[in-house]
Amino acid sequence: MATSLADFAEQTNPRTLAEARRGNFKQATRIHGSLLAVAEKRALLWMAERMPRWVNSDHLTLVGFAGQIATAVCYALAAYDRRMLLAAGACLAVNWFGDSLDGTVARVRQQQRPRYGFYVDHIIDSIGAVAMMGGLALSGSMHSVIAIGLLITFLLLSIQSYLATYTLGEFHLSLWHFGPTELRVLLVAGNLATFRWEWVIHGRYRLFDIGGAIGLAVMLLMLIVVCAKNTARLYREERIS
Repeated sequence: MATSLADFAEQTNPRTLAEARRGNFKQATRIHGSLLAVAEKRALLWMAERMPRWVNSDHLTLVGFAGQIATAVCYALAAYDRRMLLAAGACLAVNWFGDSLDGTVARVRQQQRPRYGFYVDHIIDSIGAVAMMGGLALSGSMHSVIAIGLLITFLLLSIQSYLATYTLGEFHLSLWHFGPTELRVLLVAGNLATFRWEWVIHGRYRLFDIGGAIGLAVMLLMLIVVCAKNTARLYREERIS
């Protein structure tokens, strides 16, 4: 489902919308088609409607960021105590709670700040991704080269998404039906599996290395296809006659 941020901002905060327009801020259409999107939206709306009034979207953003940093710390400590892989799964749940619910609370209460929310959410996500991949590289469960490759590719996909938001006016929260929530689910499953079976295929390969290599290949393919598609679209829309 695609929803324009203007649908919310114009109803409740005309001053914020007017300021955005004076700054030539372009309202992007949100497009979310991940596998878990429908069920996740129902759960988030249910929680947002029952959230205490003193808890606002900024509080939830900080909770989500704290969960991501805590996940990174747990991964790094897993090099000394493998039970920290299980703790990392719990921290990922905290990260999902704060990171997914902050925008929903703002929309339910009709308190959107389109420019502020977009900037803060995504700079925090980028910082958190660096921390998490750094933690995985230190965990002993994933080769540092694979962790760095995943981080670089994730950041390139993020850059692509932000450029598409500006040039196409569309903000895709997922690609190929896969978004942040699905990634967290895979990481939790990987944590549980690695806690039980760190080395696989006759003890020759680490489970996280195999999963990371597959994920890296898919993300690179995704980056190539999406960039080619958007480039072709922009070329057609701005063809020189």
